Amino acid sequence: MQEIPLSQILFVSTFLFFIGMYGLFTRRNLITMLMSIELMLNSVNINFVAFNKYLFPDNLDGLFFTLFIITIAAAEAAVAIAIIINLYRSHHSIDVEDATEMKY
Repeated sequence: MQEIPLSQILFVSTFLFFIGMYGLFTRRNLITMLMSIELMLNSVNINFVAFNKYLFPDNLDGLFFTLFIITIAAAEAAVAIAIIINLYRSHHSIDVEDATEMKY
């Protein structure tokens, strides 16, 4: 079985990170922005696993960091979806520009 070089894995990870960054900075929909953040976190997970496999194959540090990031991402998604639902109930929109015009 042929092994994939580290440079190709890092290229895919970088590409995913910049797709997420582009989506975060160009979209106004809160759900799309949340998905972009999740894409960026997943690209970091790919980096952790790749570096763990190629630099320290006997240790599991990169995999533990990946599990920690997945846990944090799940909690972040739950809180963000709750905030989005509350904003939709109060403004009847999930557009970022509508959320900045909140009335207290």
